Amino acid sequence: MHERMLAGDLYLADDPQIAETSATALDLQDAYNQTTARQRPLRRALLEQMLGGIGEGSEIRPPMYIDLGANITIGARCFVNFSLTALDVAAITIGDDVLIGPNVQLLTPTHPVEPGPRRDKWEAAQPITIGDNVWLGGGVIVCPGVTIGANSVIGAGAVVTRDIPADVVAVGNPARVIRSI
Repeated sequence: MHERMLAGDLYLADDPQIAETSATALDLQDAYNQTTARQRPLRRALLEQMLGGIGEGSEIRPPMYIDLGANITIGARCFVNFSLTALDVAAITIGDDVLIGPNVQLLTPTHPVEPGPRRDKWEAAQPITIGDNVWLGGGVIVCPGVTIGANSVIGAGAVVTRDIPADVVAVGNPARVIRSI
């Protein structure tokens, strides 16, 4: 099931390997969320253990919430404000110089629309990619499979259900482009 998950196929999350990976990530998440502002070196060490990669000069303000952690890559000089939820069953790739407001959700998991497979607990995931120099306003939700192009701004509270091109401002639910930058 772990291999199916990584391939983006339908899988059952009760796989022992997935459970162990998640437990390790949640232990690191809990340790990170208990740090204080004066424990920057410890915070950095925990992020380096928890995430697939984090660039130089990037900061994430706790608390943050993850599924596996290892599928999250954050570029250099990024700032992530309080209460990021990053459900990384599939890859979440964040470019350089990205600003992420408080209470943002990056959600890769999907579930079948058909009631039978959903009741049987099948799930899948699609990756999220956020380009360089993007700003996600507070409360933004990015749905599975979305790519946000470089330099774009997503307004507070937007729900991004499909790809957003580079160099635009998008707002609303569902998010729509309102102007070019």
